[in-house]
Amino acid sequence: MVNEVMLDETVIKVTNYQEEVAEKTGARQISFEFKVKSSEYHDITTLLYKGTFDVKVPEKELAFEGTILNYYTSVTDLYKENQVGDFHLVLVEKI
Repeated sequence: MVNEVMLDETVIKVTNYQEEVAEKTGARQISFEFKVKSSEYHDITTLLYKGTFDVKVPEKELAFEGTILNYYTSVTDLYKENQVGDFHLVLVEKI
């Protein structure tokens, strides 16, 4: 079971982790969900705006350069204090 994914140097606690490899290209693809508190919202969204990351999954000894394939969240404004949003992220390996 995977509990953490690192995007660049940011550790994200994750749930519902899934991993695939594209048959045609061999590119790895991971998807996962994570919670974001209002206090973390600015830092996380600023990170995600980069679009490309050094991705590490320590529990799988997996590392690759990845880009966002799909991303969505349960809320669009976490600037209100004490809110928590559910984020879903799909990353694909750059080949």
